[in-house]
Amino acid sequence: MSHYDYTFKILLLGDASVGKTSFTKRYCYNIFNPSERLTIGVDFHVKTIELNNTKIKLQIWDVGGEERFRFLLPTYCLGSNAAFLLYDITRPSTLDNISEWMTIVRQKGGPIPIMLVGSKADLSEISREVPREYGIQIAEKNNMASFVEISAKENVNVDEAFKVLTDLTLEKTNDR
Repeated sequence: MSHYDYTFKILLLGDASVGKTSFTKRYCYNIFNPSERLTIGVDFHVKTIELNNTKIKLQIWDVGGEERFRFLLPTYCLGSNAAFLLYDITRPSTLDNISEWMTIVRQKGGPIPIMLVGSKADLSEISREVPREYGIQIAEKNNMASFVEISAKENVNVDEAFKVLTDLTLEKTNDR
């Protein structure tokens, strides 16, 4: 049996088709599927990492972004240690529900670290519609722990995003 110093439950939230599953699969299995199917309800992934000589088991909850799954969110938030909130840099409307997601996470998950993630950064040259600066402003306005732009397709900032969020979660856990 493996021993872990910590087990962290990490939520992936955001509207449908912002790239939550691609982000997760790139991180956990180093694969990218350009025609990823819609997540029904929630997908669950586990990855064990070593960070600062600490063995951490990440339980990654990829929550379906469609409106019809939203009622499940408060339940998924219970016991979570951290969350990624994703939006698509080519679709400004994917920022519309950020405050709703934040409210639910804060009510059920408490003051956990939440990182705002602008996805599909590989499309920034051709179809970016949300400036990076605007993403940073949204993160600050909502008291999020951090902000990053990623590309699951080109594997840009994927590992870094998980490392930063895990670091923040570790700090918060050790401050208790």
